[in-house]
Amino acid sequence: MRSCATGSTVTEPIFTSARFTDAATLADAEPHHFEQAYTAVTQPCPWPKAYGGDLVAAAAAAAIRSISDGKTLHSLHSYFLRPAEVGAIIRYEVERLRDGRRFSTRTVRAFQNDKPIFAAMAGFAAEDPDAAAYRGEMTVTVPDPDELPSAADYLEKRCGGAMTPAWKSYWSGERSFDMRHVPEPVYLRVEGIQRAQQAVWIKPFDALRPIPGLDDDHSALVALAYVCDYTILEPVLRVLGYPWADPRLSTASLDHAMWFHRRRPVDDWLLYTQSAVAADGGRGVGQGRFYTREGIHLATVVQEGLISMAEDHAPPVEI
Repeated sequence: MRSCATGSTVTEPIFTSARFTDAATLADAEPHHFEQAYTAVTQPCPWPKAYGGDLVAAAAAAAIRSISDGKTLHSLHSYFLRPAEVGAIIRYEVERLRDGRRFSTRTVRAFQNDKPIFAAMAGFAAEDPDAAAYRGEMTVTVPDPDELPSAADYLEKRCGGAMTPAWKSYWSGERSFDMRHVPEPVYLRVEGIQRAQQAVWIKPFDALRPIPGLDDDHSALVALAYVCDYTILEPVLRVLGYPWADPRLSTASLDHAMWFHRRRPVDDWLLYTQSAVAADGGRGVGQGRFYTREGIHLATVVQEGLISMAEDHAPPVEI
């Protein structure tokens, strides 16, 4: 891969799902505040702060490991309090708020240098196989993922804005999942109509590795919690006309809610449909739904994030 700015050779992306499983892998730790504690390490990325999905995935894994009676994670509500450093050892402490016959509740707080940087509440439920069900329908029609370019294919001969070789490599193949956008992605520019909707096909680059302390079903839920944060604000960026590589753009996750409706493997393509809900006051809200290729609705996501456009920089120029 060539540097957009200089033509120098840069490291090729690694195209592995190990970044996700490494982020969700916990080590036992001595609790300082609550009943259980673990540590996890934030994974490499080309920005000063760690990817928010690292924190969401590790917190979900910590909460799951505190459940011993077979209940399943059904909801996760998170607040991002301070930026996490890249490559930092983060301590996750779990408080057991309630254990009932049908439901259990946990809080998880993440600490970096003894300061809280993230807080989450997780809900668990005992499944009722005889309960009435409504699955909804996948109402969008999009091309098959095999008909769409991967991020690496899309970015291979493109440059522009503030995108560095490290950004290009990360977007291309260092986020653990292959991501294919409909319409075209907003890495460098917003093409066509500034619409409030998009869809992203996602699939792990390779078979997911086991996550210690989690069964396959919960590993799949944690994978959704991890990957959802990468693109959930993109429909807001799209409708505002803001590409990621605009040097004037600043974004950050503020709070995050997720509901898990059904358990399915995530080793095949999933469609992540997304829409912008609101944008005002320097904040935006995106909503998303995960579907299997057969149209089964697996999870729903809502996230609010900081979306700020500084006016003291010149607009980006695409090369």
